[in-house]
Amino acid sequence: MLEPHGPNRLSDIVTGDETWFPFFVIPPKRLNRMWVDWQGDRPILLRPGFQSRKRMFTVFFNCSGPLVVDILPQDTTMTAIYYVQNVLSQVKSAINEQRPKVRISRTLLLHDNAGSHKARART
Repeated sequence: MLEPHGPNRLSDIVTGDETWFPFFVIPPKRLNRMWVDWQGDRPILLRPGFQSRKRMFTVFFNCSGPLVVDILPQDTTMTAIYYVQNVLSQVKSAINEQRPKVRISRTLLLHDNAGSHKARART
């Protein structure tokens, strides 16, 4: 049971999850401009489709609000090594900065069972 001043407090829970956010790049109109002859026919322009991309965002938060927002670099995958070295190290730093007098071992980390979260990170 969670108690305000007991051994298990709500402020000791840090939870996180990741999701893909798609975004679209629309080419500017200036790329479609060209000079045409007065008597000549206008060329047919094929409008390029949206260039869809997506990035993975990992967000950790506690009862005070967001702690860490990590954006996975383009053309990389979430691996155990990336997760431990980049994501969890940011979470640990944020917890130590927010609550310097509380040991990190008291923090309860709540995350799903994705492969990169439960795999052994071998460097």
